[in-house]
Amino acid sequence: MIQADKLSRLYGEKYAVRDLSFHVRRGEVMGLLGPNGAGKSTTMKMLTCFLPPSSGTASMDGIDIQQDLEVRRQVGYLPEHAPSYSDLNVHGHLSFMGRMYGIPEATLNDKIREMSVACGLEGRLNQRIDELSKGYRQRVGLAASMLHNPDCLILDEPTTGLDPNQMVEIRQLIRHLGEKKTVLLSSHVLSEVDAVCDRMMIIDGGELRALGTRDELIARSSSGLRLDVCMRGDADAVVAAICKQYEGCEVDMHTVEESEVTKLIFRHSDDSIALAESVFSAVVAVGGVLLEMHAQETSLEDVFHRLTGRAL
Repeated sequence: MIQADKLSRLYGEKYAVRDLSFHVRRGEVMGLLGPNGAGKSTTMKMLTCFLPPSSGTASMDGIDIQQDLEVRRQVGYLPEHAPSYSDLNVHGHLSFMGRMYGIPEATLNDKIREMSVACGLEGRLNQRIDELSKGYRQRVGLAASMLHNPDCLILDEPTTGLDPNQMVEIRQLIRHLGEKKTVLLSSHVLSEVDAVCDRMMIIDGGELRALGTRDELIARSSSGLRLDVCMRGDADAVVAAICKQYEGCEVDMHTVEESEVTKLIFRHSDDSIALAESVFSAVVAVGGVLLEMHAQETSLEDVFHRLTGRAL
């Protein structure tokens, strides 16, 4: 549905986006992650024909983005700060937007009612835009982006300003929309991307750093296995047994003398080994007591930090 090939955008002599290539399938929700200034919004503006690319190409359902009017008929776009006419009420604003999209008058009110229900605006249709909270203004922007029933939705920070309950509702709506439409969304909330996206891509400095499912990204970025253990008993014997079984295993050991508890951290580059089972057996074999054991798993935040060198 969305195809980008070496998409680039220059501001002066500096690249905001450089040689960005990716494909988003129909019926897929793709997350776009990156630190501030990574090129996320610039990418979305090029795909929605608000900015021309300096080089490269992109298409929506086979339609080149140079055919901007045709592309805009296919796309619903929600920018991070959704524009609205603050002196209009919600119904008036959505009615105006619907006419701009060319929705026939005979069906426009039905479309407005449908989108107001979907976005939780039923009781706000007669309220002026400038009287709404930021969260409800975001809902109005989302409703407006979907009025013309586009095949593709491009959403820039769609849950900005929403309270936790509203965030859950909008995530569920996006997930539902993704069953039939193509959705590309950017977000700074990793839990949001994890909850609604089929795949995700991470960009930094305008360049693609990684693309894949959550599990694929974690697998590629994994630094190995870490196992944290608390035990009583002969920890030295346990460490010796594990290091003999797994060559290359690294161990940090700290004993709390007054409690006779030893804290062990095992690290190994191969995260597929059955380290937890081996440690349990080794503790039992020396007559020790296992108080605690848990593996530290690589998270999306770890992946993001390793690829960009920054926290999100």
